[in-house]
Amino acid sequence: MTEGGPVLAVTMGEPAGIGGELTLKAWLARRQQGGHPFFALDDPQRLAAIAAALGLTVPIGEITRPAEAQALFRSALPVLPIRLRGPSHAGHPDPVNAPATLEAIERGARLALAGEIAGLVTNPLQKKTLHDAGFRHPGHTEFLAELAGGVDVAMMLACPELRVVPVTIHLSLAEAVRALDADKIVRAGRLTAQGLSTLFGIAHPRLAVAGLNPHAGEQGAMGDEEIRVIAPAIEALRRDGIAVSGPAPADTLFHAAARRAYDAAICMYHDQALIPIKTVDFAGGVNVTIGLPFVRTSPDHGTALDIAGSGRADPTSLLAAIAMADDMARRRAR
Repeated sequence: MTEGGPVLAVTMGEPAGIGGELTLKAWLARRQQGGHPFFALDDPQRLAAIAAALGLTVPIGEITRPAEAQALFRSALPVLPIRLRGPSHAGHPDPVNAPATLEAIERGARLALAGEIAGLVTNPLQKKTLHDAGFRHPGHTEFLAELAGGVDVAMMLACPELRVVPVTIHLSLAEAVRALDADKIVRAGRLTAQGLSTLFGIAHPRLAVAGLNPHAGEQGAMGDEEIRVIAPAIEALRRDGIAVSGPAPADTLFHAAARRAYDAAICMYHDQALIPIKTVDFAGGVNVTIGLPFVRTSPDHGTALDIAGSGRADPTSLLAAIAMADDMARRRAR
């Protein structure tokens, strides 16, 4: 980290998606706001072509190491080159460029682990394209956990009004119910409490745990998972000294008054967590990986192939991810 503050890295994401446009627009906004610098792990020619096509006045400056971004940032978007393997066409992903996409993530993780950057911000991936190229991880979270040495991690979605952590993630609803157990809930709760403390500066985190069934099972009348699985996990977390409430009916857990009673909600499956946060703050939600030995954030949206190349991509979530990574980096440094 340089003396002027944290230097962050932003990955390219899916080359055919909106990540390049978001990075360019984020530089324009952060430069005007006077925020701390970031650089792109991306193909300089790709970014220059996107800027020209969209009429964005963004000079591109190649760098060889992260520290160079500090002096360059106000006059040009610093780019640490990751060369594409083939042409990139907006809206049309090509597995030939999957190695460059993954190289950007790997390079960012190595720089973070070496202390050369203060945090990593990742643009969205097109998972199917990566899987077609032989990528074996469900997504960023699991890949970064492996790159960091196989650490235990969880996915948190955060905005100023709400933080949620799903216990099960990319499973069908039927599979998520079968996979749910007390150990997974305890693991998610412990990682969440630790992340709230280290990344968000909350000294005494308060967790709320959602039920799985309607009315949180209504004492077994609508399902027994709350009694059999969730309640024992809550007791285990309390024995750890963590302030936990629940299991709470999910349909009353996320309104404004309820949110004031906790710092993060532990949710049983993907949509139970993502629907409320995307309803509360669709554009400003941030994906945070808790449990990593470095800061990692990402926009809480996908590659938006349908609007890629149109100039309509909204950088709000990437800007929120950069700002949140900046805050977390400062907190960790202190």
